[in-house]
Amino acid sequence: MRFRPEPQSAGERDVSKLTNRPMLRISNDVRTTHTQDGSILLDVHHGQMFSLNLVGSKILELLERGYDETRIAEEISSTYGVTRDIASGDVREFVDALYRHHILQPTRPNASI
Repeated sequence: MRFRPEPQSAGERDVSKLTNRPMLRISNDVRTTHTQDGSILLDVHHGQMFSLNLVGSKILELLERGYDETRIAEEISSTYGVTRDIASGDVREFVDALYRHHILQPTRPNASI
């Protein structure tokens, strides 16, 4: 489930310390396809492709449904048999990485995260 980006430079967006973020959605520049093994994401604007495993794909699906991170962590904990603390940390880390890579953006165009 872990999405491990390269180390951040000082100019990259860091949202890992925020507790009150705006709702996020998948960027209009991202195309997705689902497979039996997870999902493939293509960011047509930045020319990047990402492969998600089943858990990452499930997190993205729940984000698309409008679930917040707490509810997603509860669902992941229940479905995959991990503690809620572990699921919460993993979901937060994964969402942060998706945001830094421009896969996710705030639902309101001018909202800062």
